[in-house]
Amino acid sequence: MSDEMKVNPVRAKELLENITHVTERIRAVNKTGKNVRLIAVSKLKPATDILALHTATPPVVHFGENYYQELQEKAQLLPRSIKWHFIGALQTNKCKPLAEQIPNLWSVSSVDSTKKADNLEKGRKALVEKDGAESIQEKLRLMVQVNTSGEENKSGVEPGDAAALCKHVLENCPHLKLAGLMTIGAIARSQATTPETENEDFVCLRETRDRVAQELGIAKEQLELSMGMSSDFEGAITMGSDEVRVGTTIFGQRPPKKDAKVKEDTEEVKK
Repeated sequence: MSDEMKVNPVRAKELLENITHVTERIRAVNKTGKNVRLIAVSKLKPATDILALHTATPPVVHFGENYYQELQEKAQLLPRSIKWHFIGALQTNKCKPLAEQIPNLWSVSSVDSTKKADNLEKGRKALVEKDGAESIQEKLRLMVQVNTSGEENKSGVEPGDAAALCKHVLENCPHLKLAGLMTIGAIARSQATTPETENEDFVCLRETRDRVAQELGIAKEQLELSMGMSSDFEGAITMGSDEVRVGTTIFGQRPPKKDAKVKEDTEEVKK
């Protein structure tokens, strides 16, 4: 596992400073005092970066990945104590293996169809049956992705269809926990967001959550809001987000996908 990976102390210090700065910014805008979960988005970054943050004091536990294969490789290399979030566009045929093969997959944030939910349910059920319920501490959390911006190239259910999908998960997926709703939103709105301005996508997600809770007869506090990324997380927290997904601000610019390495060359690590 982590024994064969060497963490570069200079890089580790840089990552720790970055994430501490992000945490301070979260604290500064978090007026309600609730616990806002920070997901460090580590896609296309080497496993040593994740290890550096996970072995820090206090350890960073929540990491987000966008690509099935990359997550699979990293999950095998890194400690089981990491809580992985799958936050990328998810193909239906990858749902079952994803839920079945990665025991410490903690959350899937990009579910936008009953088929995907059903396949995640099948995968997690198979894992529990294979490993025994005691090895899987909690149900796999699931976020329903809502297309709040109405953009055709964006994944997610229409706001009006969110309740039906949430209901399906509650009634038909006993190995999954409906955790809440997620949106990515329009980039232009995201870039224009400040802690003082209201982002329409965030307003839409909050209103959708309130409506879903009402339709399902559950307290709205039971459904988390997952919204906000590097460029707009402060505005998202002001609007009530329970978790934010921050990558570039912590890890720096990402390489092109074709150049990304899960394991760095030893020579590079020594630099």
